Amino acid sequence: MDSEDDMYDASDMDSMDELYSSDTAMHSDDADVYEFGDNENDDSDDSSVHRQQRSYTILKELDIRERQEEDVTRVSTVLSIPRVSAIILLRHYNWSVSKVHDEWFADEERVRRAVGLLEKPVAQLLNNREVTCGICFESYPCDQINAVGCGHPFCSTCWTGYISTSINDGPGCLMLRCPDPSCGAAVGQDMVNKLASDDDKKKYSRYLLRSYVEDNRKTKWCPAPGCDHAVDFVVGSGSYDVSCLCSYSFCWNCTEEAHRPVDCSTVGKWILKNSAESENMNWILANSKPCPKCKRPIEKNQGCMHITCTPPCKFEFCWLCLGAWLDHGERTGGFYACNRYEAAKQEGVYDETEKRREMAKNSLERYTHYYERWASNQSSRLKALADLQQMQTVNIEKLSDKQCQPESQLKFITEAWLQIVECRRVLKWTYAYGYYLPENEKAKRQFFEYLQGEAESGLERLHQCAEKELQVYLNGDGPSETFNEFRTKLAGLTSVTRNYFENLVGALENGLSDVDSHAASSHTTSSKNGGNSKGRGGRGKGITVRTGNVPSSSLDNSVQAHWSCDKCTYANVQTVTACQMCNHRR
Repeated sequence: MDSEDDMYDASDMDSMDELYSSDTAMHSDDADVYEFGDNENDDSDDSSVHRQQRSYTILKELDIRERQEEDVTRVSTVLSIPRVSAIILLRHYNWSVSKVHDEWFADEERVRRAVGLLEKPVAQLLNNREVTCGICFESYPCDQINAVGCGHPFCSTCWTGYISTSINDGPGCLMLRCPDPSCGAAVGQDMVNKLASDDDKKKYSRYLLRSYVEDNRKTKWCPAPGCDHAVDFVVGSGSYDVSCLCSYSFCWNCTEEAHRPVDCSTVGKWILKNSAESENMNWILANSKPCPKCKRPIEKNQGCMHITCTPPCKFEFCWLCLGAWLDHGERTGGFYACNRYEAAKQEGVYDETEKRREMAKNSLERYTHYYERWASNQSSRLKALADLQQMQTVNIEKLSDKQCQPESQLKFITEAWLQIVECRRVLKWTYAYGYYLPENEKAKRQFFEYLQGEAESGLERLHQCAEKELQVYLNGDGPSETFNEFRTKLAGLTSVTRNYFENLVGALENGLSDVDSHAASSHTTSSKNGGNSKGRGGRGKGITVRTGNVPSSSLDNSVQAHWSCDKCTYANVQTVTACQMCNHRR
């Protein structure tokens, strides 16, 4: 972000693997995931239904319990300890089996003391008929007295109350210790199952299950509301994009919605900026002035310069110079001008104030430009998702009947809509990227806006074809002779749009490094040719770069290194003579 934007932020703004796979909930059973790159097929095991991608596995509750039980069994077997003790150890070491083994074999005694697994009881129960409870100090028969590994005796009623209170206090019950203040012996799940109520047992079991996910560095819950699936992720495997079985796609690293190719830092700053008060303050500064008496901000949208503040202030003043209106009249310029203000302005009295207001206005307009387009693509994506679902559940069958074609041959329509949904997501986040792209890097900005503009144009053509032109065949009375032509057109637009977005994503993930490499290459070629860099003709000379909303013909070398195909509009590098998409020659 440039310095002017930083100046007006209220807070510091510096604070999937399927590249472009669609949301999985939108698939029908016979529809494959459509994406830009290669994709591994979804695998379903008989024992559990989880979706295996290149870098992560989606886990249902049953899968989580199975994994948890496997880890407990492994630790219990290797260390020759009860399962209850294995659970306590694993909880202490964040469910890392290797960490438990390393620490245990390095110093078993120290580990036992740390987690509260005592080898011998510190209190011995005498062979008396009755024993005094250490909490209520009542005497009870031995069969109504319970103790953990330390041997401190407490009655069943007190134990039940102690456990119930701890469970109702939250997940801290998983680290429960002996009620004796001087004792650190751990209270295991066996004591909970023996003495707690059914509701408390369910809560404890739920806390234990959630602990397996939340305390484990390799697993996280899906952040979608109401989703109970977890994700087991292979850290360092490349893309952080994860697509859950509930159809929600998110970033593993920051748990925000999937935002590839924009990095997590940029997304965090953008979300914070959208939710912060900084833009409110910018708007107030750019569009209002404070009452000279009570300092409340006032917006003037029409009328003369005579302003009256709202009750109880009711101060009357001049909008231009902010002086009391009693000192104004015909001699100062009347109701629509102020001679005092004009004189003071010429002397530079208001320069600083006007400069701050103008800077705030420019900052606000720039932010609004990017935010509106970001939000517009989000709305378009949600609408496309609804249209995709309608297409899969209703329209495909309807179209199949009208065109007398099996649904399997209409797969190209679903693929087009999946492409639209994913491209809308990518395009949305490119506006956040563009907002934080430094203004002084003009070559990169021009190249970025060129790639973004080409991708957006391709997407709009595809969306128009899938949304409007398809309606002709849905509303028709029977088979159409032009349907095969429509098939070719839609499939072609899908392929071309996918290519545009692959280029855009690749460039952004490389930090627009092609600009530097192309500039260096061009500089070397120019030096060898003695500085004469006359163009050879062709489409490359006429490429128009979108710089904001203003076309620019003064292109950077990186942009001139591409030529646009007359047939499919694909952006090819200058060194090729035939389009890499459709083989059409220049």
